[in-house]
Amino acid sequence: MDSSDAALVQRLRDGDETAFTEVFDAHHPMLVRLAVAFVKDASVAEEIAQDTWVAMMDALGSFEGRSTLKTWIARIAINRAKTRALRDGRQVPLEEEDGSVDSSRFTFGFFKRPPARWDETPEALVERQEVRAAIERCLADLPDAQRAVVTLRDMEGWSSEEVCNALDVSESNQRVLLHRGRGRLRAALEAVLGAKE
Repeated sequence: MDSSDAALVQRLRDGDETAFTEVFDAHHPMLVRLAVAFVKDASVAEEIAQDTWVAMMDALGSFEGRSTLKTWIARIAINRAKTRALRDGRQVPLEEEDGSVDSSRFTFGFFKRPPARWDETPEALVERQEVRAAIERCLADLPDAQRAVVTLRDMEGWSSEEVCNALDVSESNQRVLLHRGRGRLRAALEAVLGAKE
């Protein structure tokens, strides 16, 4: 645990409300987005995020600093979201294999042909809302594991190591989930943009 995390954890343990507000403001939106990856309902995701904060404060004394505070809080949220999804009967295993990516589009892990730019024309300003809606629909339709990895890596900017620790997946599994999720998002964008041409 780095010194800034250690100081923040100590402030939290001391009951510093300002420290809690700092942590809450920094991580609450991410927790909601992460929970949505498992339960898909925004109101349930908000409940999970709220429960995560209560659980975090209850377990703060047992935090050992083997991961960052952010990763530890995310792991609590993921466990709560998985439990809720299982209870609600909507859990999908992380190791899901759905074959959604056309491997002929890639060479050595890179796109053979990069996605077409969609923000270079004046018409793109009009299309942005439709494209954003398509991305949101596709993201919502991704399998839970892919959605969680794409959310953490591409929306939250987490490192591969942080994602692996938070989701308790191997590095190779994380890469596969990210690759498949990004591939499905790209296909959704191409479908929208192709229809415009």
